[in-house]
Amino acid sequence: MKNLSRLILSTLLIVVIGNVNAQDSNNPWQITIGVNAVDVYPVGEDAPQGDFFGEFFNVSDHWNVLPAFSTLSVQRYLDNDFSIGISGSMNRIEKWGSLEGEPSVAVDNLMYYGVDANVKYSLSTLLNTSRLEPFLAIGGGYTWIEKGKYNTIASDDSTSDLAGSATFNGTVGVAYWITKNFGLTAQSTYKNSFEKQLTSHFQHSLGLSVKFGGVDTDGDGVYDKDDTCPEVAGLAQFDGCPDSDADGIQDSEDACPNEAGLAEFKGCPDTDGDGVSDNKDNCPNEAGLKALAGCPDSDSDGVANAQDTCPNEAGPVANGGCPWKDGDSDGVLDKDDNCPTEAGTVANNGCPEVVLPTEDVQTQLTNYARTINFSLGKSNFKKSAFPTLQAITGILNEYPKANFIVEGHTDSISSKAFNQRLSESRANAVVNYFTSNGVSAERLTTVGYGETTPIESNMTAAGRAANRRVEVKLAK
Repeated sequence: MKNLSRLILSTLLIVVIGNVNAQDSNNPWQITIGVNAVDVYPVGEDAPQGDFFGEFFNVSDHWNVLPAFSTLSVQRYLDNDFSIGISGSMNRIEKWGSLEGEPSVAVDNLMYYGVDANVKYSLSTLLNTSRLEPFLAIGGGYTWIEKGKYNTIASDDSTSDLAGSATFNGTVGVAYWITKNFGLTAQSTYKNSFEKQLTSHFQHSLGLSVKFGGVDTDGDGVYDKDDTCPEVAGLAQFDGCPDSDADGIQDSEDACPNEAGLAEFKGCPDTDGDGVSDNKDNCPNEAGLKALAGCPDSDSDGVANAQDTCPNEAGPVANGGCPWKDGDSDGVLDKDDNCPTEAGTVANNGCPEVVLPTEDVQTQLTNYARTINFSLGKSNFKKSAFPTLQAITGILNEYPKANFIVEGHTDSISSKAFNQRLSESRANAVVNYFTSNGVSAERLTTVGYGETTPIESNMTAAGRAANRRVEVKLAK
């Protein structure tokens, strides 16, 4: 009894610190090795057959315990919490049970042997328990007890030293799983004998149980049959799949499996906290705008600082984020200013308004130009023409934005071809004078009309003199 007490105490200590259960579906095989106690009553007409349950807990007077490992069982999980098993046991009977209140009957160390099979039903799922596994079992077997005074009858003519019988068994028990594969099992079995030479009796057992047979290829604690990633170590919460960055999002659903991130970004981080995950952020270390892929825009002009030529001064995208300039400060931006270095007006596209000669001035130019005299048949000026040329030059310089046409004319003397060349030569001579005195050549054009546009009759000397002329007109 001292050994049994020690074993029970050890069992209680282990149960207190245990915290993990095993699932039969994962580890279908279970082996239990332990000790058993037999509570047996004698058989025969004069045997003191008592009330079994009345003395059920009478350990000292009724239980026969062999202080050594004396029970071995093997079980195989089937499905839906059912298992089948087979067990073998041995013991030594030193006392027979008696009527309630009477002392047990001592006998001489009779050997006890049993071989049993059962179908077990686990109540863990039904009772929603985890570490603790209550169970029920039914089955049958064969039990032998060495012959002695109380286990033989007068009519027994067997020559065997053992009295045996088939039994129908009913079992109630509980297992406590200390780890995933290791636990303690205690059970009590009532064996109903079918033969007179063996009394019906109780057999109690306490043993160490080991479950095995489950396959966990990656060693992550999730068995292959339940492991979505059986070849890669993972976590039970993700059905055995890994979460490499430990951000609570399994790798298969993590857009950044090697960087801890947030669920809202599918596991990717947002280092600068701007609402754009790093894998989509062109500026991951600097808070920016979603519209600019996470980059900042200091001047809020829609151009990211990195691409903004003027990051602190708002400007249009077309000008690289810089404002358009107005170099001449005339209110017309340089991009639209036809005269960007010269102040003008909006109406004239940034150019100064062109001041044109009045009709009186144009009449004056015509009158002056007609007094320019040329030698007969030549484009040389007469001396008297220079004061007039100087006066015309002054008028042209008063209108620097106005363009003019210088026309050359002749009288009808000589051939038309000659007169055409002569008119062109005279017009060019006048223009050369103007340009040599500060008038821009870009403002002047020439044309020769020959004898085709007389202003007087070529029949008189005075008329021919008047026709040998130039005219300066405003270009339209």
